[in-house]
Amino acid sequence: MSDILVSEQSAPGPGGSGRPSGRLLEVDDLRVEFRTRDGVAKVINGVTYHVDAGETLAVLGESGSGKSVTAQTIMGILDTPPGFVTGGQVRFHGKDMLRMSDEERRRIRGEGIAMIFQDALSALNPVFTVGFQIAEQFRVRRGMGRAEAKKRAIDMLDQVKIPNAKGRFNNYPHQFSGGMRQRAMIAMSLALDPEVLIADEPTTALDVTVQAQIMDLLAELQRERQMGMILITHDLGVVADVADRIAVMYAGRIVEEADVYELYAKPAHPYTLGLIDSIPRLDEKGQQLRTIKGLPPNLMNIPPGCPFNPRCPMAQPVCREKVPPLLQVGPARASACHFAEELVNRV
Repeated sequence: MSDILVSEQSAPGPGGSGRPSGRLLEVDDLRVEFRTRDGVAKVINGVTYHVDAGETLAVLGESGSGKSVTAQTIMGILDTPPGFVTGGQVRFHGKDMLRMSDEERRRIRGEGIAMIFQDALSALNPVFTVGFQIAEQFRVRRGMGRAEAKKRAIDMLDQVKIPNAKGRFNNYPHQFSGGMRQRAMIAMSLALDPEVLIADEPTTALDVTVQAQIMDLLAELQRERQMGMILITHDLGVVADVADRIAVMYAGRIVEEADVYELYAKPAHPYTLGLIDSIPRLDEKGQQLRTIKGLPPNLMNIPPGCPFNPRCPMAQPVCREKVPPLLQVGPARASACHFAEELVNRV
């Protein structure tokens, strides 16, 4: 599936980083299903997106929309069984990683593409010190001696603004606060200087102040390194200041993709509009919060037509009969809604 939103080659990124500019990662018509005893769940249904050097793509959607499964497929860490890739491509610098050997993909993980997981406490090994786990990457992947690897690991802890980095090198994950563990997870992910960083709900379970600090840190590190970043979240408030583009997912599909400013100003899909309306507002104090009625669909039994139609306030008969394709509705934006243009002009 061709990219309908931008030209094949993006403009070069800011100079001085020594990194290649333009397109880094492309997900093209990706399809994934989970085969279980209860049936087959169509988890990813033709997802297509890309990320360029120095760009942040935010992937939004409710839990169960397929955001994290897409990221796991990109990284090659999808549990099989029950998960199986049934179609599509994941191209890194134009090469399809789904056709690579395990060894080829292992070389890309960490150095080419790295990932920050939702729960740092679960992602970090509890029986090894944080410093050891970061230094291990330099020893195994860079062939460094213990002393040099330790020095580099301390430098990474310092870069992510962990106080007294040298003193915290020998601390275990449980000795760090939630915010500090997430910083350590970021240090581990960036240790091998990846070109693409996937941040999967990096601020989950953190208080609002620490969330802002973590997002500021990621934005700062991205500018310094000119990485492409995929930020996975369900919180539109988190991405407003850091994303360049937003892809909205529902029931394993991209239902809208647009520049961050355009998407907030004039959403082109009822689901996006519902997500924006559900954000609490200070000027509506004391009023009932708005929600999206109903629940996401059972992926073993996705409704015919548009999968959002049972919850959509704009649903018409055509919505229950035909699946709306993802089509361009303006410069650099697309929507999978039969009434996208009407919605954009009405808002």
